[in-house]
Amino acid sequence: MSPTGPSTIGQDEIAAEILRLTEQRGPAKSICPSDVARSLAPEESAWRPLLGKVRLAAVELARQGRIEVLRKGKPVDPGEEIRGVIRLRIRSR
Repeated sequence: MSPTGPSTIGQDEIAAEILRLTEQRGPAKSICPSDVARSLAPEESAWRPLLGKVRLAAVELARQGRIEVLRKGKPVDPGEEIRGVIRLRIRSR
């Protein structure tokens, strides 16, 4: 976690953590956005506020073609509004 708290964690740091965790899991498995937030800010009062930033970073990475955002196990178009529970997966090469 950033030394001054979750509000100072930037989108670049979040994107890097999404890529690290999804690469670690591989293309056959996915992660929850809360895994990323918890990794960056382990205390519940700190990671929960990060979830919105994690979703934004995930959508941007999906637009770049680096990861897939999954809803009900299926990739969703990052250009459309994404609602509800999502998972993140590194794209297959």
